[in-house]
Order: sequence, then C-alpha cells, then structure tokens
Amino acid sequence: MKTTSKEDFRSHCAVNYGVEIFGDRWSLLIIRDIVFVGKKTYGEFLKSEEKIATNVLASRLAFLEEQGILSRTPSPADGRKDYYTLTEKGLDLIPIVLNIVLWSARYDAKSYVRPQKDFVKRISRNPVQVSEEVKALVRSGGCIFPDVKE
Repeated sequence: MKTTSKEDFRSHCAVNYGVEIFGDRWSLLIIRDIVFVGKKTYGEFLKSEEKIATNVLASRLAFLEEQGILSRTPSPADGRKDYYTLTEKGLDLIPIVLNIVLWSARYDAKSYVRPQKDFVKRISRNPVQVSEEVKALVRSGGCIFPDVKE
C-alpha cells in the first residue's frame, strides 16, 4: 500500500486534509465500529453490515495506523490476532462522529439511532461533555453500546 505523506495531499485546506485522512466511508465506519460497539479485530470489522471487502479493510486499517489514528497490538489471548484501538489522534475524531450521528438522526427517517432518543438528546444538549465522556470510555476499552452484537 502506498503511504500518504503531506506532500501527497491535493491541498492543505483544512477540510481537504480531514477528508483525505478520515473522510472516506470505510475509515469512518471502522472508527464507528470501535466507538459504538467495541470492535477490535480484523474479523470483527469484516462482520459489519456494510460488508467491506477484505482487501479494502486491510488497506484502510494499515492507512489509519500509518496516519496515527489507530494503534495495532497483538492480542494477549491469541498472538495471531491484532487488536486495533484509537490513538489520542483517533479519539479526537469522536466529536465529528457524534455530529454525524446527530445529523443522521435528524435527516434519515430510518436511522438506527432514532430510537436512542435520550442518547441523541444528550449529545444535542452538551456535545463537548458527551464527547469527553465517550473518549474516556473508549480510551479505557469500552464502547457506547456494548450489548449490540453483529
């Protein structure tokens, strides 16, 4: 896989930089899976309902690791598996993901998050506090909806 250095960006516009680092669909869905349901392994990411191709998943995980958004460590239980976690740089994307959730809850009539009215209301009322709480939760290995299994 080709690494992306800052010289490879189309421009250094702040929006473009963000889009080139985390703005593709798959990168955001990997981040979502870590934050919302606590996925950590390649196999768990493959089970997401969007059905990411194996080569795309491997490429995105490697890219996010190269960019300092994900950290990869061997599983203590099975050294053949790697665990992916968000770095501090990756955790700083949580407010963006939560804002996407709010936007989707507002405009997607079939959004899975709509039934989570209290959660959506909390994010709307105090996005900074909720973002910090979610960061602390994910930093400690937790996730927002630990009971959701795919």
